[in-house]
Amino acid sequence: MQVTSVGHAGFRIETRAGSILCDPWVNPAYFASWFPFPDNSTLDWDALGDCDYLYVSHLHKDHFDPENLRRHVNKDAVVLLPDFPVPDLRRELEKLGFHTFFETTDSHRHTVSGPKGDLELMIIALRAPADGPIGDSGLVVTDGETVAFNMNDARPVDLDVLAEEFGPVDVHMLQYSGAIWYPMVYDMPARAKEAFGIQKRQRQMDRCRQYIAQVGATWVVPSAGPPCFLDPALRDLNDDHGDPANIFPDQMVFLEQMRAGGQHGGLLMIPGSTADFAGAELKSLVHPAPVEEVEAIFTTGKAAYIEAYAQRMAPVLAAEKAGWAPAEGEPLLEPLRALFEPIMIQTDQICDGIGYPVELRLGSETVVLDFPKRVVREAIPDEKFRYGFGIAPELVRTVVRDNEPDWVNTIFLSTRFTAWRVGGYNEYLYTFFKCLTDERIAYADGWFAEAHDDSASITLDGWEIQRRCPHLKADLSKFGVIDGSTLTCNLHGWQWNLNNGRCLTSKGHELRSAKL
Repeated sequence: MQVTSVGHAGFRIETRAGSILCDPWVNPAYFASWFPFPDNSTLDWDALGDCDYLYVSHLHKDHFDPENLRRHVNKDAVVLLPDFPVPDLRRELEKLGFHTFFETTDSHRHTVSGPKGDLELMIIALRAPADGPIGDSGLVVTDGETVAFNMNDARPVDLDVLAEEFGPVDVHMLQYSGAIWYPMVYDMPARAKEAFGIQKRQRQMDRCRQYIAQVGATWVVPSAGPPCFLDPALRDLNDDHGDPANIFPDQMVFLEQMRAGGQHGGLLMIPGSTADFAGAELKSLVHPAPVEEVEAIFTTGKAAYIEAYAQRMAPVLAAEKAGWAPAEGEPLLEPLRALFEPIMIQTDQICDGIGYPVELRLGSETVVLDFPKRVVREAIPDEKFRYGFGIAPELVRTVVRDNEPDWVNTIFLSTRFTAWRVGGYNEYLYTFFKCLTDERIAYADGWFAEAHDDSASITLDGWEIQRRCPHLKADLSKFGVIDGSTLTCNLHGWQWNLNNGRCLTSKGHELRSAKL
């Protein structure tokens, strides 16, 4: 099996039964905030796109790049489709001209017959509202000799099915770096923001190392990040100036974490790097440049590399910004009322879970999303809010103009906003902003309403606790870490006070626990 990195979470996997192109992202994403790192724009995308199979893990724009798919990828390729509850991914691919789909069943091994032979694969589909834009996934593929698990940025909660269906995994590709706006955009004291950043930087790498230990692959390729920020307004988000609170560490940083933790087999791959595997044997690893030049991209020459990259991409960034809606225009109250109120009316679980009016400061205009009353209105004089966002009006006008169903996958991941809150993270609020269609909100509301079985218990460090995390049902025997009377689930970093079961991260989500 031959695996070629095409950048970020993207790989081209060559098997005896044909080639699979995975998550080919090249164009800037999230209001041109994110660019692939290192630069992959000079790859031969026509050659890479001449593939037998296409796998797009989910609709986040650093995985689903419609312009690249439209211009360069073979429309006769068989699309390996994850088992998602809402068919948005298939619809978007059909708009681009793809017409042959192999619909998988979640965590089920499939045989796909093609002209070059039978392809053996499985797609693990994650379907909670917090997983991508209503869905994320990971791909397992074998050519009869080598087993590869491309987990990208998915966070599976049960990996026992890997060994059951495929035996030992030979190569494992997965995310280790940040892909979020927290804590950078939040209005909080600088010292607190630094502490939260340091904590998040380490937790996301710890989570990755836990996955590596669970899967037990011979070779590990850190991927799916970090993004590169080339807009001068965002350049400080790059991890190139020794900031211990930066949540976007690069591959070299994580590979050193692996070695320090006694985990070996880590491979550095950049766009154009090709690894040949024969089972658990790495037969060769070839980079597009001498290894010392490749490593310098991440070490001594990183800041200079990003500066040169920014200069090359300045026209691309300018063109993206030119496509945004103008900042000035009619007041946004009525367009947002037309957008949000029909969604609010359809969901009790989410509106009640948010529980408070939310402030949107849109330039000189303030709009209030009054979730308890299910209305969008003007602010009341001296009104106080538990949650609020400051967003440039041109971004809001753009997503409204484009009928975007997901502000998380556009505005929030761009980091081009500010946020403030009293109390913990509100999962319901961000779920609302990614579910701005009838189908999405109906699914999410039903998901939250569904009763989950928390009757199974485990013993961990002198405590008896429920086995499944109240957030997204991760197995706490694998992801739970106890420090004193605080439990942390390392899948997403959520915490609980074990003395009373109260969630310290978000409203609700109580945990059953008892001291032994």
